[in-house]
Amino acid sequence: MSSSPWPDHLLTLEDWERLPEDTSRHYELAEGVMHVAPRPILRHQRASWRLAAQLEHQLHAEWGAVIDTEVIIEPGPPATVRAPDVLVVPDAAIAAGRPRVVPAEVLLAIEIVSAGSGRVDRVTKLSEYAGAGIEHYWIVDLTEPVDMVAYRLIDGNYEEVARGSGLVVVDSPSRLAIDLPALVAPR
Repeated sequence: MSSSPWPDHLLTLEDWERLPEDTSRHYELAEGVMHVAPRPILRHQRASWRLAAQLEHQLHAEWGAVIDTEVIIEPGPPATVRAPDVLVVPDAAIAAGRPRVVPAEVLLAIEIVSAGSGRVDRVTKLSEYAGAGIEHYWIVDLTEPVDMVAYRLIDGNYEEVARGSGLVVVDSPSRLAIDLPALVAPR
């Protein structure tokens, strides 16, 4: 029986970029260590798409919302590359056609909690995104009732600026109204 060789060392950003594309799983790189998880379930995928669509209609013209796009948190070595569920980045970055962005381009990163990702989303990524200087970070939990917490980077640490379920209005980075129940509602 033959199988693909797994990395036997901490990966550099160059190693990461040379890996073959594989959309069958969710991959991230944390301090040179590849983390592999199942692709999000359909409910999660739909919520990501709907959240990005809600944002897209409310953002200033120079910004756009994208899903499952990589952010080079730390080029390393060792490298850290995360793929938040939703990102808000400049339209120019989207138009450039690059496969990933750097933290300076990210206005807002959003993670939707999955089974097995809660601690990473609420602790590890909260710390990593703050350390990388990403100004806004939201965590959405699809457990009924769907809720979210919005953070803003202030003096190098995230401070909670909004929390709620139902219709949540966040005034930063701009006034954004998010209909959380609509993320999981039937059509």
